[in-house]
Amino acid sequence: MIELDNIAYTYGGGELLSEISLKLAPGSFHFLTGPSGAGKTTFLKLCYGVLTPTAGRAMLFGQDVREMDRDDHALTRRRIGVVHQDCQFLNHLPVADNVALPLTVSGRDTLDQVANLKELLSWVGLGHRAGALPPELSGGERQRAALARAVIMSPEVVLADEPTGNVDWEMSQRLLQLLVELNRMGKTILIATHDMNLIRAAKHHVQARVLRISNRKLQLAGADL
Repeated sequence: MIELDNIAYTYGGGELLSEISLKLAPGSFHFLTGPSGAGKTTFLKLCYGVLTPTAGRAMLFGQDVREMDRDDHALTRRRIGVVHQDCQFLNHLPVADNVALPLTVSGRDTLDQVANLKELLSWVGLGHRAGALPPELSGGERQRAALARAVIMSPEVVLADEPTGNVDWEMSQRLLQLLVELNRMGKTILIATHDMNLIRAAKHHVQARVLRISNRKLQLAGADL
C-alpha cells in the first residue's frame, strides 16, 4: 500500500528526515509520535505523495511517487483519506456540502452517494448538523466533519494529523473510537499525535504499532500495543 524505502527529506537547506523505511500493511494501525518540529506532518505528506523524498523511494500502491503523473496522483488521493491538523472548510457552504466536496469534484455525487453521505454524517454524530455552516461548529464537530470528508470516497488508508489536538478528552475518545471502527472495516490507519494518553487508551481497543520520529530517524517506540 504505502512503502517508504530509506527515504530522506531536506527542507530549507537542512535534512529534516533521514534513512526512513516503513511499510504500511493493509488493515494495520499505527501511531506516529515525536516532539513538535520533528517532522510528523512532513512524514505524512510523504506518505500521500504531496511531497517527494529527496533520497530513497516512496511507493504508493505499487507506484513510485517520482514516476506518477497528475492523473496517477488524483487516483491515489481517492485511495488515501487525510485528516489535516488545521482542517479548512468553505465557510459559505453547509457541513453536508463541505463533506461531499470530494464527491462533487470527482463527479461522483449521485443519488446513491448522497444517501451514503447522510449515513456517514450520522455515523460521525453530525446528522443533526448537516445544514450548519462551519463557523457554527465546535472544535470537536469540525474534527468529525474533517474525518467524514476524509473517508467519503471510501479510501483504503486514513492518515490523521493530530486529529485530537484541539478537542477535550471526551471528544478525543470519540474520535479515536471512530478511527478504530474504520480499522475494523479493514482500513489502514496512521495517526500522528503527541498525546501519549490517547495512545495508552487505544490499547484497550486495537492492536497498534507506535512509531517515533527522533533525530530525523523513525524508531519503533517500545512494544506494540
